[in-house]
Amino acid sequence: MTDLMTTAATAAPEKYGLRAEAAKYPMMLVLSFAYPCNALCPHCPYTNSNIRKEYRDAPYMSEAIFKKIADESGPHHAYLRISGGGEPMLHPKATELLVYAKQKGCRIGLITNGSLFTDENSRALLKAGVDMIEFSVDACDPAAYGIFRKGLDWDELLANFQRMVALRAEMHSTSKIVCSAVNQDGVDIGEIEKFWVGKMGADYLIKRKFLTWGGNTTLDGQRSADPTPYLDTEDTPCPFIFERLNIDSRGNVMVCGYDISANTSMGNVVTDSIAEIWHGPGFNFYRDKHLAGKGADIPLCRGCPDWKYRSWNHNYWKVVANAEKVRESKFGLGIHDDFNSPVER
Repeated sequence: MTDLMTTAATAAPEKYGLRAEAAKYPMMLVLSFAYPCNALCPHCPYTNSNIRKEYRDAPYMSEAIFKKIADESGPHHAYLRISGGGEPMLHPKATELLVYAKQKGCRIGLITNGSLFTDENSRALLKAGVDMIEFSVDACDPAAYGIFRKGLDWDELLANFQRMVALRAEMHSTSKIVCSAVNQDGVDIGEIEKFWVGKMGADYLIKRKFLTWGGNTTLDGQRSADPTPYLDTEDTPCPFIFERLNIDSRGNVMVCGYDISANTSMGNVVTDSIAEIWHGPGFNFYRDKHLAGKGADIPLCRGCPDWKYRSWNHNYWKVVANAEKVRESKFGLGIHDDFNSPVER
C-alpha cells in the first residue's frame, strides 16, 4: 500500500455506512439531463462511445420525470447534479426546470461548458440561487481550449463567464461560480487554476482525475497526468453507494456514475419513489458487500478502474464548502450551506 493510500485510509471515517445526511434520502442525485452536446471533448466517454445513440429515443429528460425528481428531492434539500451525457443548457426547458427545482427546495449543481449562457438565462439562474454553476474549462488559453474543448469558442467562454461573475455581484446572488479541469497530459493544472481563480475570479477550481469509465480512450491518446489513488479499494468501500445515485433521461436509476451505460437497474423513478429505491434491495446488496470488504466480488465493482479515485473526504461536499467560504469572503453575506458542514468538519 502506498503512503498516500495509507493516509487516505486513515483519514477516512472510522465507521463506513450511510452518512447521517443520507439516512433517509440520497444526498445527491446525478441526472443525465441531456445527452446531446455541442462539443467533442477528447477525454469524454460519451465522445468515445455509442452511448448517445442509444438514447436517441430520450435525448432529454422529460419535464414530467424531472419534476417528479424535484418534488421528491426538495423536502430533503438534496443536490440535483445536472450533468450526464451532454450539455445541460441544450435542454429546451433547462432554465425553467432548474428554477422549478430550486423553488421546490432542491440544491442545484449545474455542470456546463458555458457556451450557451445569455444575459437572460444567466440572470434567471442567479436570481433563483442555483447553488453552484460549474464551468468545465480544461484550459487557460485558446490553443489548448481548441484541443480539449473541441467545437467550442474560447472568446465566447470568456464573455459568458465574465458576464456571470459580474451579474452575480450586481444581483448579490448566493450562487457559487467554479471551474473544473481534467488533470490530463497536455494541460498545466496549476496554470489553469491561476488563470480561472486568480485572474478571472472563479471561487474554486475543481481538479478532476482523468477517469477511464472502464475503457474510455481519448482521440489523441492522452491520459491522466495524476494517476495517484485516493484510497485502497481492498479495505475501503466506495462512498458513492452511500451518498448518491444516478438517473438517466428515461428515469432509470443506476447504482453509480461508473455505469454510464445503465447496465444496472435499481428501479425507475417513474414508477417507484426515490426513497424506496434508495433503501431497496439493489442498493442494500451493494452496500452490504462493500461494508463486508467484498465489493470486489461484484463484477461491476471489480472491473471499475475509478473506484480508487473516489474518496470519503476529498469529494464534492468539500468543493461546495470551500467555494462557499470564498464566495462569503467576497460578498460578506454570511450565507452558509449547512447541509454540507457536518460532512466536512
